[in-house]
Amino acid sequence: MGRGRQKAKDAKIARQLKYTNHGTDLRQLERELTSHTEPAESSSDDSDQYYDRWADDED
Repeated sequence: MGRGRQKAKDAKIARQLKYTNHGTDLRQLERELTSHTEPAESSSDDSDQYYDRWADDED
């Protein structure tokens, strides 16, 4: 695919992301940002959860 077609596709996707309502809960976001507690760190098991699922895709 040529660069012009790819650029047009990228612009279309960017427009969709910019103007589409994603149902953001602003009150929940405000609660998260104003809370004074530190978020719990995820364990290393969580980060490796999907490793095996995608390991074969690098061929």
